[in-house]
Amino acid sequence: MNVEKLTENAISLLTKLIETPSFSQEEENTALLISEWFLQHDIPFKSTKNNIWAVNKYFDESKPTLLLNSHHDTVKPNSAYTKNPFKASVEDGKLYGLGSNDAGGCLVSLLAAFTNFYPAENLCYNLVIVASAEEENSGKNGLNSMLPILPHIDVAIVGEPTLMQLAVAEKGLVVFDAVVAGTPSHAAHTNEHNAIYNSIEVLQWFKDFKFEKKSDALGAVKMTVTQISAGSQHNVVPAHVDLVIDVRVNDAYSNEEITAILQKESPCSKITPRSLRLNSSAIAIDHELVKAGIAIGRDTYGSPTLSDQAVLSCQSLKLGPGDSTRSHSANEFIYLQEIEEGIRLYIALLNRVITQK
Repeated sequence: MNVEKLTENAISLLTKLIETPSFSQEEENTALLISEWFLQHDIPFKSTKNNIWAVNKYFDESKPTLLLNSHHDTVKPNSAYTKNPFKASVEDGKLYGLGSNDAGGCLVSLLAAFTNFYPAENLCYNLVIVASAEEENSGKNGLNSMLPILPHIDVAIVGEPTLMQLAVAEKGLVVFDAVVAGTPSHAAHTNEHNAIYNSIEVLQWFKDFKFEKKSDALGAVKMTVTQISAGSQHNVVPAHVDLVIDVRVNDAYSNEEITAILQKESPCSKITPRSLRLNSSAIAIDHELVKAGIAIGRDTYGSPTLSDQAVLSCQSLKLGPGDSTRSHSANEFIYLQEIEEGIRLYIALLNRVITQK
């Protein structure tokens, strides 16, 4: 099938995906649509819960394996939408609808690229494609659950909107629950150990603290207090204040190192990570995937946003059509031209890496 026909089919699939609700953990119907793609193109596939996956026709266990991955779940539409989020409509070259940009355009473009290479013989890499579930909520039945099932993965391309530029690193995430202690009392009495007042100094510490190591690609670690709660009634000084801290981790630290630093240095009486599994990601700047991308005119950068890269232990590149700033926004859209370009560039990049020279 030629690239023009693949592009036409990809846009048709994306239209159907937009019009089929697929919130995280509720992706059964979009999984069926993706299954239909493989059936229509005579490609054997497997489904594991709501993850749909396939390998190239001449898969050879003696060769390294390249994973192509993007997700088909979406967040829920926000209240600022003025268009129907589940109606795919085209205006001025823009395809509107929930999940069009994040990450439907990436997913259908990767499906088209995989389909292009599926029947090829004598590839340098095996190809595995996974249309994964539960990315938006970092769920237990998403890409992370597929890793024990899939063939060993040596390197990956994760489809997320990057304007088809090369995100060679991505920040990880650790969310901490912290406690600022105090002495509970009646509000009418003097209390020199008021937890709410104690939290002023603690909040200032979080605002001022800087992690020493910076990354060339990702810059500094970004730490932000995002939630605070305390007290139950006006005349009672609470025993503690609860904080939630969002830490975006660069590739100079592991999540365990960040945790150790905060547990040693922070003035909180207790600080506990919710999870350590969402690690920062990177790919060597001299990796052949990156060099191939640069050769076809792409730029490199570090991404501050989290994706399914976080669950991969191999080197991975984030790359896809669309713009990250449109993700989770009202009246989400992707340009049709971005999908056409995305398919062409995915194929051009893979041609340089996986085909015999």
